[in-house]
Amino acid sequence: MVQAYILIQTEVGKASTVAETISKIAGVIQAEDVTGPYDVIVRAEADTVDALGRMVVAKVQQVEGITRTLTCPVVHL
Repeated sequence: MVQAYILIQTEVGKASTVAETISKIAGVIQAEDVTGPYDVIVRAEADTVDALGRMVVAKVQQVEGITRTLTCPVVHL
């Protein structure tokens, strides 16, 4: 299982709607609207890195109101 944090910038006033929509996507563990340089932070998981990438590109990035994403895979050192 691969997990990652997805940091999301949204259009002004769209953070709550984006977080709510993303929280319904399969593989998303948690989606919260936050303050700071990013508007939404998501914790997601998938079986493989490839599956995680497909989820981000095909599902998360397609949510209306998102302007930019940054995916940060969790590593266990």
